[in-house]
Amino acid sequence: MIRFDQVSKQLGSKTVLNEISFEISEGETFVIVGLSGAGKSVTLKHMIRLMLPDAGTISIDGEAINHLTRHELQRVREKFGVLFQSAALLQWMSVRDNVALPLREHTDLDEKEILRRVDEKLELLSLGDAGHKFPSDISGGMQKRAGLARAIIMDPKIVLYDEPTSGLDPVTSRRIDDLIVDMQQKLGITSVVVTHDLHSALAIGSRIMMLHEGRIVENAAPADFIRSKNETVQSFLESQYITKKGKWEEKSHE
Repeated sequence: MIRFDQVSKQLGSKTVLNEISFEISEGETFVIVGLSGAGKSVTLKHMIRLMLPDAGTISIDGEAINHLTRHELQRVREKFGVLFQSAALLQWMSVRDNVALPLREHTDLDEKEILRRVDEKLELLSLGDAGHKFPSDISGGMQKRAGLARAIIMDPKIVLYDEPTSGLDPVTSRRIDDLIVDMQQKLGITSVVVTHDLHSALAIGSRIMMLHEGRIVENAAPADFIRSKNETVQSFLESQYITKKGKWEEKSHE
């Protein structure tokens, strides 16, 4: 579904991505981890061509996107929904209007059908009573859920999550994790998650890829990731007090 083939990107004097290659299959929850500046968000931006690689090829559903026209790129981007780190809700709009925005801008649906679809997504994310509220009137966790409702309102095949639990308390973070898993199970969505939170990565990921100094140092299922012999991976695990025992251990027996 998503393929990077020898992709490189330099920003200023820094090589952010150095000939990285990987594939993401349909229906996966693929998590990208690494230290700050490792190239996680840069990788995400390349998937929807907010950035162009200096070298290499990026393909979506077998179609190389490097040199698509604006019209062709728009068609590819319609396969994606994006949940930004800040949720990126428009503060002067209600939650319902925020979620409805993509439908109003990119479809010819009448208002009755738009509101039906919006309310359906709000109910799915337990926000049925929050539609009339403004972003400033709801919690950070609810804002993330509203952002997710907007990300899936066009029924995308792929959802990109940029630090979805950033700034949230541990309990709310785990609820967001559960939502990501729920979206994959109920809607069959392919999820690509960028996060610093290894507990989250291990809990939700079908595979975890770690970037370090522009290269992929590990790309494995959670149970294998925590057993990686790579020193950088082990140091990252230890920094968040991850041991080989935990909820992720169950995945090795599925």
